[in-house]
Amino acid sequence: MLREDLQNALKDAMKNKDMGTVSAVRLIIAGQKEKDVAARGAGKECASDADLLSMMQTMIKQRNESAKIYKEGNRPELAAKEEAEIAVIERFLPKQMNEEETKAAIAAAIAKTGAAGMKDMGKVMAELKSAYAGQIDMGKASGLIKGML
Repeated sequence: MLREDLQNALKDAMKNKDMGTVSAVRLIIAGQKEKDVAARGAGKECASDADLLSMMQTMIKQRNESAKIYKEGNRPELAAKEEAEIAVIERFLPKQMNEEETKAAIAAAIAKTGAAGMKDMGKVMAELKSAYAGQIDMGKASGLIKGML
């Protein structure tokens, strides 16, 4: 489903001559192909949607960091380009969970895994990644898990 959405978005952007969107979608597709190659090496046919969503979240984090650096370096045109790419990537991600929903998901994951302390944090993170791929910022979730354990 995600793969079809990316291809359709690329075609639409090309028809509309929206080169910013074309560029961003091509970056996503290139990342997807890299993930597929890595998955084939691991014995799978192709990367899962969860892997692709995780990759896109990483792309957004990278662009946020770049935009921040560009703003600090007084390069607003480059920061705007990064922010435009973020907007395109976010179109393909599911709706992000707010803090209350994230806390509820973490509590459910803790209950499901039977986590009792900090040594079980990996189990909780793995459960969240598999159940809520692309919906939770794992960096923020990590801090919340530490607080709840």
